[in-house]
Amino acid sequence: MFKVHIKPHWEIAYDNEVALDTANLLQLLTAIQQSGSIARAAQLTRYSYRHAWGLLRDAERMFGNALIESGRGRGTTLTDFASKLLWADRLVTARLSPTLDSLASELEVELGKTVEGQSEKVRLNASHGFAVAALLGKINEARLPVEVRYRHSTDAVAALSRQECDLAGFHVPLGEFEKPAIATYAKWLNKRSDCLIHLAVRNQGLFVEPDNPKGLRGLPDLIRSDLRFVNREAGSGTRMLLELMLAGAGIAHKKINGFENTEFTHSAVAAFIASGMADVGFGVQTAAHRFGLGFIPLVRERYFFALPAASLQDPLIRPVIDILQSDSFRKVVNNLAGYDATDMGKIQTIKEAFG
Repeated sequence: MFKVHIKPHWEIAYDNEVALDTANLLQLLTAIQQSGSIARAAQLTRYSYRHAWGLLRDAERMFGNALIESGRGRGTTLTDFASKLLWADRLVTARLSPTLDSLASELEVELGKTVEGQSEKVRLNASHGFAVAALLGKINEARLPVEVRYRHSTDAVAALSRQECDLAGFHVPLGEFEKPAIATYAKWLNKRSDCLIHLAVRNQGLFVEPDNPKGLRGLPDLIRSDLRFVNREAGSGTRMLLELMLAGAGIAHKKINGFENTEFTHSAVAAFIASGMADVGFGVQTAAHRFGLGFIPLVRERYFFALPAASLQDPLIRPVIDILQSDSFRKVVNNLAGYDATDMGKIQTIKEAFG
């Protein structure tokens, strides 16, 4: 079974100079940040000490900026410029990874068809999220045949209704916004023949700078003139949820500075704020945690996989359900900041889940 991995890769040049391949430099800078020592970083990256210094000096000459600072008793630290390079790499990864993962899965299918004659795979369409990514990791560990496509929740359930996928991932808020949210998906979900598998409950809220220096408390603060907002793209389940909440609070979109500035993933929103390019965003707590941001919880939501009830015993799909019902995977998801996997693997009808 083929496994394709596509990783973001970028080069940088100044004026007409030869472009610098950032891969080795970023690996070294990350190791320095983690270890506080060039010597230790060289060991971690398996570079010679001389090569590590040469890589740093060549990059510093090109950029015209220092990358490291050293001082007696405090080891080696990264300069603001070097930290900005690492942030840029994290933003590239956060923005592109879902697209590249979907493309890798597509290539796996086509290569399997051509070389091995394989065609049957579990077709999973879902909005991008940390628990979904963890599930795919477990599926790959088990070497189960899967074709993944990251897409908005509404697109996923629409694909299920057209029989273009086997499992469709989508999320619905708990509380007052549950009814209007589920109404958005209802046109594609068949109450008689579809069922739901519970993945997790997760927190959505505001991403703010570390220690919340601007003193944000909730949605009404978003209209403040001193704040720059970064949003999720139109059509995403998180954008839909935010718009429902703003409407419920009587807050007009046009009063929010940066409402039309969008990113494709929760991580990309967090990276944007961590870089200082925005002050606040809206998304899943895990992303804020991973980028060292503050988080103001506003709503909890349930994440489900929809599928035809008739496929619950399908020999392709049953192993995926077994993973979702395993204690080992429940522990993985419970360790994600803001996730609760208590009911993971629970199978319900649509009526049982939403009344």
